[in-house]
Amino acid sequence: MNTRDWPIRAKLTALVIGPVTGLLALWIFATTLTFGPALDLLSARTLLYDLGRPGEAVVAELQRERRLSVVQLAGDRALPELTEQRVRTDDAIVELRRKVDGGDLRDVADAQLDNRLDQLVSALDALPAGRAFIDDRKVDRAGAVGLYSGMIGSAFQAFGAMAALPDAQLNREATALTALGRSRELLGQADALLAGAVTAGRYAEGEHEQLVRTVENQRFLAEIAVADLPPGERTAYQRMTEGAGFLKLRALQDSLIRSSALPARFDMRAWDTGHAEVWQSLRDFELRGADALAERSVPMATRILVQLAAAGVLGLIAIVVCVLVALRVGRSLAQRLTGVRAAATEVAERRLPDVVARLRRGEEVDLAREAPELDHGGDEIGQVARAFNEVRRTAVRAAVDEVTLRRGFNEVILNLARRSQGLVHRQLALLDRLERRTEDPDELAGLFQVDHLATRLRRHAEDLVILAGAAPGRGWRRPVAAVDVMRGAISEVEAYDRVDVGEVAPAGVLGRAVGDVIHLLAELIENATTFSPPGTRVDVSGRSVPGGYTIEITDRGLGMSAPALAEANRKLAEPPEFDPAGSARLGLFVVARLAARHGVRVELRPSRPAGIVAAVFVPSELITDEPPVGADASAGPERRRLAKVTRLTTVPRPGRPARPGRDRSENTVVPLQSARASTVEPPADGDGLPRRIRRRGATARPRAAVADTPAHRTPEEARRAMSALQAGTARGRRDGSRAAGTDPTTPTTEPRDTGTPSTTAGPAVQPAPPAPDQRTATERDA
Repeated sequence: MNTRDWPIRAKLTALVIGPVTGLLALWIFATTLTFGPALDLLSARTLLYDLGRPGEAVVAELQRERRLSVVQLAGDRALPELTEQRVRTDDAIVELRRKVDGGDLRDVADAQLDNRLDQLVSALDALPAGRAFIDDRKVDRAGAVGLYSGMIGSAFQAFGAMAALPDAQLNREATALTALGRSRELLGQADALLAGAVTAGRYAEGEHEQLVRTVENQRFLAEIAVADLPPGERTAYQRMTEGAGFLKLRALQDSLIRSSALPARFDMRAWDTGHAEVWQSLRDFELRGADALAERSVPMATRILVQLAAAGVLGLIAIVVCVLVALRVGRSLAQRLTGVRAAATEVAERRLPDVVARLRRGEEVDLAREAPELDHGGDEIGQVARAFNEVRRTAVRAAVDEVTLRRGFNEVILNLARRSQGLVHRQLALLDRLERRTEDPDELAGLFQVDHLATRLRRHAEDLVILAGAAPGRGWRRPVAAVDVMRGAISEVEAYDRVDVGEVAPAGVLGRAVGDVIHLLAELIENATTFSPPGTRVDVSGRSVPGGYTIEITDRGLGMSAPALAEANRKLAEPPEFDPAGSARLGLFVVARLAARHGVRVELRPSRPAGIVAAVFVPSELITDEPPVGADASAGPERRRLAKVTRLTTVPRPGRPARPGRDRSENTVVPLQSARASTVEPPADGDGLPRRIRRRGATARPRAAVADTPAHRTPEEARRAMSALQAGTARGRRDGSRAAGTDPTTPTTEPRDTGTPSTTAGPAVQPAPPAPDQRTATERDA
């Protein structure tokens, strides 16, 4: 049994309970061991008067009835005396049954005596059937003797179980009296055999041998019983056996033993007189001895009970004193240890962390007041408290050093991050100017690729700023459409071509939160693309919910286990302190910091059938109406870059045909195609509108080619084609005039998707594919 982790109170309790329990068990055992014999001595009187006396009366009546039954079987007529004797026998049996069935005798009887009482009752139940056999002369004299002797033997077996007294001397005396009773029973058997033989005039076959054995056994039992009697009773027995009746009966027994045949002149009258005198003397001696035995057992039991009470009281007092001392000492130790533990726990869990947190915030802390020293005496417990004081001081010094180191580390990270941010911003501004001035498709594709890398570098630099505890510093003055925020986040992801923008409900994000929301979404989308198979897609959708706006990012990866998911959600809900050892989960820490800054809630949950859904809940304080397209064409460089991001290269999602008036949220990113030049060729879908495509050759110039018009075009098809052409022309003019108002060098090779086609029914214009390796607008930084 491992007790190392038990509470100190449990250990002290176990230490006390062991000896006290052992002492209590010994006390109970000794008390029971002494109390049981005392009760047995007290019950001897009950056994004598409830079983001894009624049982002895039944035995005497059965002996008389046995003699008369044998005489009747030996003669030719029924004896009236036998009928009267049977009545007396039945009365004695009724009295015995009443005592046996009573509760007093059964309460003091043990298991052995209970069993023998049941045997005696069962033997007596056979008496009526035996009498019927005797009356019908279906048994001989030997059978009748065996019938009654069996019942009398059951009675003596019960007497033997009753004689088991706890005191050795009393037990020997009770055994001797029982043996005398058996000797008297053998004398009665001899009398019954002789009476039957005398009445019949001769011995039946085997009766003489049985008579001889009975007489010898009777003499042997008498000698054995007398040897165990106390000296006074033994002397009284010897004087009794020297009387004339005993001597005369012994002489008659000797004459019967010497002659194998019944003597012709045997004095049966003298036998009856001697037998009656001896039998009654023996019975009286037994009853006097039993009464004396019962009387001596009561004082002995009382003396034992007094001794037991004294020993029990003293033992109980000793146990109570031991328990009280143990409880007092144990409670004192437990209270002091509990006080040390409570004080140490308060310092370790509340005061010391609070001191460390205030030190990290740069506050001045009075250590002596905030973490006072523990004083719990001069014994081992007080030494433990003083040792904890040393540990506390060492911990505070280590916390101060750690805070100083962390502060310097954060300043170094922040300094490097700010420098990297400045360089990346300058690089992005330079790339922006180069993109506006460049018209060559190959050079423009390369610039777009460098632009995408620089955008990712800026995000990583902002990660360092966030880890250092500062704000990234990127923001907008006016609201930005939610779909543009999502596309801006996608532009900062490496595998942007695997991301699909699904259903997006119209909404706008306040400018002060746009940069952080883009960064937060970019980290989640990056995780989705990283931890999902390369051939799967990542879906981004947005919907309005009560109290705000929810953006969901769904991947088709292996997902996360339930404990890992719960731990990640806990960190997202309560941003932990930055731990450099957890560099593998920097994105999770950055997301938690950004979400906590604006009150945004981020939750990860399993997706069906596989993968993870990252739900971003933007509160209503950061949500506004979706701004109109082109509402801020001259809002500065960052706004122009976001406008460039929203000029997506989009097509309708597979399996979902384009419809007039379809919201732009149903567009998806198209993987890039490699090409060197462009030309105009007929489309493959048969809508009749021209498409600009790439063609090989560095010097190739674009040329227009109009698709062959079907020979038989229906009016509905013509109307749709013209309507789409009109909408595309209007959109191109609007974009051209907007670009001319900001920067004349801005390239117009990419059509801007306003998501609002003409009211005339018809399919939307499908823009041309981008240049080689050109990132779609969703990958480019806001």
